[in-house]
Amino acid sequence: MTSSRAAPEHDGPFAGTGRPGPVAPPPRVPVRPRWHRRRPVLATRTPPLPPGPGDDPPPPWQPRRTDRPPAFKPAPRRVPARPAPRRDPLPGLAALVPLSLVAAFFAWVSAGPLWLAVGHSTAGTVVIADCTGGGLTQRCRGVFLAEDGRFTAHGVRVAGVPAERTATGTALPARMTGADDDTAYADTGPGRHLRWLLGLLVVAACAAAIVRCTGAARLPDRRSRRWAVAAGLAGPLLITLGFVAAAW
Repeated sequence: MTSSRAAPEHDGPFAGTGRPGPVAPPPRVPVRPRWHRRRPVLATRTPPLPPGPGDDPPPPWQPRRTDRPPAFKPAPRRVPARPAPRRDPLPGLAALVPLSLVAAFFAWVSAGPLWLAVGHSTAGTVVIADCTGGGLTQRCRGVFLAEDGRFTAHGVRVAGVPAERTATGTALPARMTGADDDTAYADTGPGRHLRWLLGLLVVAACAAAIVRCTGAARLPDRRSRRWAVAAGLAGPLLITLGFVAAAW
């Protein structure tokens, strides 16, 4: 027993013949050029409506929706720091030596007047033996006689002699820090304070210049910078204390 499947019948000129008819091609969809294509419309976010009188407020953990998405900020690019160039130590050493000598000189000339200003002195009379020059270049020598007769100093340098009293044999009231001192101070009034005050100011200026010229304040490490600055300031200070102790 054989069975045959009937072919589907189609409309058209082949209808009723038992043969399949031609298959119709699919409909063609016109393709628009690229410049005629419309861009898709992005959906915009609308802010949520405020809750009504009967609505429940949103929970606090729910993020709040806004119209604009959060702006994206790229992380700043880290640039590796370049190491600081090393300074040449020769200019600092070349400035350290003369500044230390200047500080030592003014500490030496200020030690005696400083003791006189604080009251450590011996009053007496100085007799002028010789004076040369004038003004800042004036140089006088004489003999100092203590009031109580404890000592007599010959050939001491006399500072603060008035210009009209430089004749040989002129007696002037003066003071000395002790029998071992080589300078008698005949000036009175504010002039005796300017001798030690200006000298100590110059010493302080030399200490600041040492810190500046040697680069102690520009060290990168904080601890090293503090020690370097302290050493630069302590040098002239120790020199001054040494001369003050020697002038006692």
